[in-house]
Amino acid sequence: MKKVLMVLTSHDQLGNTGRKTGFWLEELAAPYYTFKDAGVEVVLASPLGGQPPLDPKSNEPSFQTDLTRRFEQDAAATAQLAATVRLDSVNQADFDTVFYPGGHGPLWDLAEDKHSIQLIESFLAANKPVALVCHAPGVLRHVQTPAGRPLVEGKKVTGFTNTEEEAVGLTNVVPFLVEDVLKANGGVYSQGPDWGSYVVSDGLLITGQNPASSSAAAALLLKQIA
Repeated sequence: MKKVLMVLTSHDQLGNTGRKTGFWLEELAAPYYTFKDAGVEVVLASPLGGQPPLDPKSNEPSFQTDLTRRFEQDAAATAQLAATVRLDSVNQADFDTVFYPGGHGPLWDLAEDKHSIQLIESFLAANKPVALVCHAPGVLRHVQTPAGRPLVEGKKVTGFTNTEEEAVGLTNVVPFLVEDVLKANGGVYSQGPDWGSYVVSDGLLITGQNPASSSAAAALLLKQIA
């Protein structure tokens, strides 16, 4: 049976706003069922282990989908989410691939987490694909090639757009803008319409622009490990 690792944030503070953040529910639920329904085993991990913080905004009625509701009513899924394994205990050799859901949380913890950085580098070194959606492509910020160059340099990538960040009013709250950091690292950045599904694939690297892109990114990842 194929095995996919999904890496979630443990960070719950939205900068200095006093508001909460975390992972975005749709970006977990949609890929989770893309994998599960295809008979793939899913393991959830986070830097601190245990229950990762859910961005409360992602569970507001306007952002709920059939898949987020399915996840919330799925006792096995919610139990698994409450008991994520610690990221530093994970070995890439045990998995076929890794998927990073977004939400704003990863910009603070996973982007700077040495275990996450090494993990992504080790998956790619083992010729295994890596997928990241929405804010999660920002997690590639410090990831390097074996030659010590930025991983995204010269690669086709996408991620949450500056205009999408502006639309949610967090341009001056986040530690960095995903679009800006991908471009600064030499990524060949492109985007689709704001809030529409848009996924880019370049070799082993799959990136999706926003929550709506998470199902398509997961489906593309499945094809690569089939």
